Amino acid sequence: MLIFRENEFNWLLSKVDYLMLKIAYHPIFKHPLPEGHRFPMVKYELLPQQLLHEGTCTSENFYTPDFPQDEVILAAHDSIYYENLVQLNLKPSEVRKIGFPLSKELVQRERIIADGTLKGCEYALKHGIAMNIAGGTHHAYSNRGEAFCMLNDQAIGAQYLIDHKVGSKILIVDLDVHQGNGTAEIFQENEAVFTFSMHGRGNYPFKKETSDLDIPLEKGTSDKEYLSILKKTLPQLLEKVQPQFIFYLCGVDVVATDKLGTLGMSLEGCRERDRFVLQACRDNKIPVQCSMGGGYSPDIKTIVEAHANTFRLAQEIYF
Repeated sequence: MLIFRENEFNWLLSKVDYLMLKIAYHPIFKHPLPEGHRFPMVKYELLPQQLLHEGTCTSENFYTPDFPQDEVILAAHDSIYYENLVQLNLKPSEVRKIGFPLSKELVQRERIIADGTLKGCEYALKHGIAMNIAGGTHHAYSNRGEAFCMLNDQAIGAQYLIDHKVGSKILIVDLDVHQGNGTAEIFQENEAVFTFSMHGRGNYPFKKETSDLDIPLEKGTSDKEYLSILKKTLPQLLEKVQPQFIFYLCGVDVVATDKLGTLGMSLEGCRERDRFVLQACRDNKIPVQCSMGGGYSPDIKTIVEAHANTFRLAQEIYF
């Protein structure tokens, strides 16, 4: 478990060396689901295989997360909810909202995903950037799970950094096609974390929460319009918020082919989105942890290619 000393943040920043991209991966990420389930679990197996096959990464880039301490999770989540989740005592209605059959292995998977992001925070502080093959579980509220999300990995990471005084301001950049409703709820009264969500207006969740900045986009929003808004907004946010750490949720469900999305972006537009965000983090010397978020195109090749672009860009920009 990471343990940061108070006032260690500036020292860590001075030691950023950009030597290696570190990526959280564990075989448990690919969880067995009933036949015909709409969640594409196979992407968590295919994505690292693709990165290794094409030479974007080697085995040295990957690290294996484990179980985080319960108190770290409880800093962001309600204790009764967490206990019921771990003990598999959620009500049937609560399980239906999550969308996965509840099991011990599923909960273990969620905890390990959270640890991947937690350890990614440390790697990002040392190397400028770190990534999680999974994660981006932004629909997990403090006291409930929704939409394939049970524990909010980036919220857990952000709260950990704040609690251990690793910087006084965190920015969460959520560019998944769905609003980060759980993240918004968790940090609704926490001024140390600024939540920014740019998402489809007509997408789930149909009852939105209030982020510090929400930008809802109309159905069919094109690359040109999307990128114009992002390239205007993000620099303004960096100037206003002055973040010392960024969490980037880079869901690829913004592409036009996505079954659960409403936007009209191309793979190249999605790639340019990631390029702009990562380059901004690099240029401003702000450590960034990236979680992959959603992607539900009918062709698994499209999902893997879109996600792989994010890792390729991280190598290109940082190393």
